[in-house]
Amino acid sequence: MSCSALGRRLVACLLNISEARRRDLVETVARSAITDTHGKKREGITVLNIFNDVDYNRSVITIVASIDLIREAVLSACERACSLIDMNVHEGIHPCMGAVDLVPLYPLGEEVGLEDCGKLAQALATALTERVTGTSVFLFGWADSPQRRGLAKRRKEIGWFKKVLDMSTIQPDVGPQPTRKYGVTGVGASPYVMNCNVTIDTQDLAVGRIVASAIRESSPSGIPGVQVMALPHAGAVEIACNVESFQGGPPSLSYGEEKWPSFTIGGQNFCHAPASLITARVAELARHHGVAIKGTALVGFTPRECQRLAEGALSNGIGEFWKELQRVHM
Repeated sequence: MSCSALGRRLVACLLNISEARRRDLVETVARSAITDTHGKKREGITVLNIFNDVDYNRSVITIVASIDLIREAVLSACERACSLIDMNVHEGIHPCMGAVDLVPLYPLGEEVGLEDCGKLAQALATALTERVTGTSVFLFGWADSPQRRGLAKRRKEIGWFKKVLDMSTIQPDVGPQPTRKYGVTGVGASPYVMNCNVTIDTQDLAVGRIVASAIRESSPSGIPGVQVMALPHAGAVEIACNVESFQGGPPSLSYGEEKWPSFTIGGQNFCHAPASLITARVAELARHHGVAIKGTALVGFTPRECQRLAEGALSNGIGEFWKELQRVHM
């Protein structure tokens, strides 16, 4: 990644909130990250992108700032989301368990490590439960010390994939027993996770699950770093992938001629599967069932894109950078 002075201490938060059908509400949450309680612009903070999915009723807000500034920006956005979203009345296809469902922190700059982001995530989790009475948190990744359990494992442990409604069964890491109004929030730190969603042209969820199972990392023929669900979406099936970055270079196994994007954290090399490879594998597997793909959507950016765009936005003082991207369907 670039080693510009501006980019060396950058951290990204891809804030996931359980609302997409009220666009004005989502933008209010985003603006809370870049303005203080008096409406004054916060310097050194940018919101790069807002991804909305109406079927899922879920939005992802990409907030980037230096590690010294991002805590207050993310906390303010979380506070606003909790004041506006009530999980008692939430409806949506995508699994979720919190008004603020996920707060992942990713190091972008050369001078920020995973341990730094883990400590920041722990502090943020405590501050959220103190500021918004009734909120609860489970920790994952480098915030989950010393076990460092991954997000997928923690979600499975608390019943996130089943969208458990009985909050009394959940034991949070921080805060009180979860309530239905706020639910429970995942807060953690890890190498960058990219979201790549491939839509296949069928309404047969069973086909989608076969495809998802085949590309999942845990499958013998799976793609390293890929965690995946098949979900009904807009009259079709979406193969929704979390593409995790992992330490080292591309796997030695043959994955065609695809170039695996790479970057560094604290002097260590990391890489992730390219969206083009995921799309090609999904297309191949779906074709065996007589199904074509309709398209691929990235939720936000690759790690390199995220840092490059953040440096540009911050150097030009653009807080509402997402407006520059409204012409692009993400």
